[in-house]
Amino acid sequence: QVQLVESGGGLVQPGGSLRLSCAASGGIFSGYGMAWYRQAPGKQRELVAKITPGLSTNYADSVTGRFTISRDNAKNTMYLQMNSLKPEDTAVYYCNGGRERRWYGYYYAYEYWGQGTQVTVSS
Repeated sequence: QVQLVESGGGLVQPGGSLRLSCAASGGIFSGYGMAWYRQAPGKQRELVAKITPGLSTNYADSVTGRFTISRDNAKNTMYLQMNSLKPEDTAVYYCNGGRERRWYGYYYAYEYWGQGTQVTVSS
């Protein structure tokens, strides 16, 4: 069974930086599409960034130019470098990955999820 485990969340001041990691096990990581989603209190889960097995990337407009998604297939790990953080980036960030895109009621995502890591941007 595929497991995804996030780490790196925490409390940071506006303008600061954090790097999230997602460690994968139990599957063939290099063949998976991977993504980061986030969900703020009272809001719907939204795509932050995604990266394909071929290293193509896409970003939400709200994070373009500030966040960078990457992956290290040798370490079975995906990263999200977050710079110039804003209070509106506060959310639980979820690692997502797999081979299939599934419908989750109002968005598509891959079949495997991590447990989430809290990111809080506040002074």
